[in-house]
Amino acid sequence: MVGRIIESLDCVAEGADWLRANCPEFGPVLDQCPPLPLRRKKDGFETLLNAIVGQQVSVAAADAIWGRLKAAKLTGPRKILWASDDELRAAGLSGQKVRYARALADARIDFKALRDQPDAEVIATLTEVTGIGVWTAEIYAMFSLGRADVFAHGDLALQEAAKEMLGLPKRPTEREMRVLAEPWSPWRSVAARALWAYYRVVKAREGIR
Repeated sequence: MVGRIIESLDCVAEGADWLRANCPEFGPVLDQCPPLPLRRKKDGFETLLNAIVGQQVSVAAADAIWGRLKAAKLTGPRKILWASDDELRAAGLSGQKVRYARALADARIDFKALRDQPDAEVIATLTEVTGIGVWTAEIYAMFSLGRADVFAHGDLALQEAAKEMLGLPKRPTEREMRVLAEPWSPWRSVAARALWAYYRVVKAREGIR
């Protein structure tokens, strides 16, 4: 089953209310943060390519690279396949990300079909593509497909925010984060939004684009 889809700010607010009522640790966090954003994005190739661009670079750097790709009209699968490596590097892609972008264009994913697949199948389908790891697939499921119960367990900002929220002695590992996030189901995507917002409060910088 696909499960609940986050379609509006009302859905986000409903999830935040559920977290307040069922997970008391989120009360102080939500009190310190502005209303949580919707963060919905279009699904499809361009959004997934954007996520690849954002891997392992700062938010500012990712935005700058994406701007150059857009200006050069290099955000569609055919354009990626037709462009030379030099053109893609000139827009800011590393050699590794050039390979990832081409792999995504070659994969010919049926993005419409993903809308009806369960979360686990979406993540499995996307991670078959070279360069798309679990983090990227989870972010896509959360923001492009609106899945309400997906969490990016390997995200460093989420781990750091969880450490601060729970008063942990060190940042939890991805495996530990999976256990910690279980009680936040069925609204783990809203819990992630809350923790990214909290990260901005406690660290004074963005944790997600």
